[in-house]
Amino acid sequence: MIFQQLFEAESCTYTYLLACEQSRQAVLIDPVESEVARYIEVLHTQELTLAYTLETHVHADHVTGADALRQRLGSQSVVHRDAGVLCGDLLVTDGMHLHVGSLDIEVRSTPGHTGGCVSYYLGDRIFTGDTLLINGCGRTDFQQGDAGQLYDSVHRAIFSLPEATLVYPGHDYHGQTVSTVGKEKKDNPRLGGQISRAAFVALMANLKLGYPAQMAVALPANQACGRLAVNQSS
Repeated sequence: MIFQQLFEAESCTYTYLLACEQSRQAVLIDPVESEVARYIEVLHTQELTLAYTLETHVHADHVTGADALRQRLGSQSVVHRDAGVLCGDLLVTDGMHLHVGSLDIEVRSTPGHTGGCVSYYLGDRIFTGDTLLINGCGRTDFQQGDAGQLYDSVHRAIFSLPEATLVYPGHDYHGQTVSTVGKEKKDNPRLGGQISRAAFVALMANLKLGYPAQMAVALPANQACGRLAVNQSS
């Protein structure tokens, strides 16, 4: 498998390139609109064809590059059916598998940060979006967020995996790039150790966070697969 972790500094977003070495078919997980030219260069350099863009959720802190990549490369946009993104080419549900060459990517529904969050599981690694961050998790105070649901999602769909499974988050604000299921189960300050569901819900209810700076632009654009942002910039 070809694997590359890409970083967008303004929103501290990680985008992941996965590709089959034999077929040269590729996917991008959580692409950012401002980075589309960079993604195309990376794909061209490695002689890869982009089959899918995979969204972990409707983002509030950056605009997706899904539509720009679809228009330029013919890729298909993948989102969960509960995300409210009717422009998606493929609306997925829990347990579905995406086959990209020899790659078998399992969709694991992980709502709680938003109502339509998913994580993507592939062999020895899982891509958790904002559901599970390194030493943290996504907020639960808007976009159909539900702290109890997030707690259940993490324990059911992520912490149930082998402890050596690599955890690749959607963001990191401290330069960390990867963790493991075992480490997060043990050390995550919000979800690890023996923290109860009730204690987690109480903790999340008292975070008092400000809204993301790009939220007013990002949410409507992402509900259109990033199309509004592209049109406004053209």
